[in-house]
This record gives sequence, structure tokens and C-alpha cells, in this order.
Amino acid sequence: MGMAFPIRSPRDTVGGIYVFGRILDKIRLNAAGALPEGYHLGVIAGKRTFDDRVCQLLGVTFEALSERVLAGGTDDEVLEWCFVTGMRPSAEQIEIWNGFMSKRGWRDAASEGLVAQRADAGLGHREDLQTFFDVMDVEEGRAS
Repeated sequence: MGMAFPIRSPRDTVGGIYVFGRILDKIRLNAAGALPEGYHLGVIAGKRTFDDRVCQLLGVTFEALSERVLAGGTDDEVLEWCFVTGMRPSAEQIEIWNGFMSKRGWRDAASEGLVAQRADAGLGHREDLQTFFDVMDVEEGRAS
């Protein structure tokens, strides 16, 4: 078995929050010149990326988050910095966020984008992959 994919699943949590650890991985890999090809980082004009959405939830800019990650510290320390600098979502807000993010692409405004991403990944025939999380986990070797 090969080395594990260097970016966490969007389902892995830090402080109970989906996607956050994945973004930290991408920031650190990018700084080391090791972000896998085809992975975007940060905010893309006119598109709502997962990176952008996490920053919106926590009330910090992607630039400030990147700067804080690269200053060092654990995932939990970076998250705590977000809570202090931006905002600390309530348990209810985190539950809603996790539910929204884990279902993104399934019967929603992003469904068309999901179909396109599935096709780009060579998984166009896999209609069982109904969310972006599903596609990422298959594409990155965590699920079959």
C-alpha cells in the first residue's frame, strides 16, 4: 500500500468542524511546495470554495488564516486563534455547517458542479458519489 494521501478527508474534524483540517493541510503543503497538482487554495473569484466557506464560518480571511498556520502551532491552536480573532460558532452552528458541507452537491445548487467534478476525476459513471465529500474520498484513495 502506498503512502497515505497528504490531505485529510473533509470528514475529518478539528474542534468538531468538517473541512478545517483539510485546509490546514493544503496551506502547509503549499508552503512546502508539495500541494498536489490540481488542488486549489483559498478564494477563487466568483466561486464559493470550501476554503472560503470555512473562513466565512470562522470570521477570518483566508490570507490571515494562512499567515497564522505558517506561524506554527497545532491544529487546535490555529482553530482557537480563529475563535478569538474571528468568531466561535455555537454547537448548533457547527452542526448545521457540518450537515450542509457533508451533503454539498446532493440535490442542491452545487449539483451541476458535482457532476462536472466527478467527470473530471474520471468518475462520471459513479452516480453513487452524490456529494463533494464522496468524490474527494474516492479520488484521494480513502474510499472505493
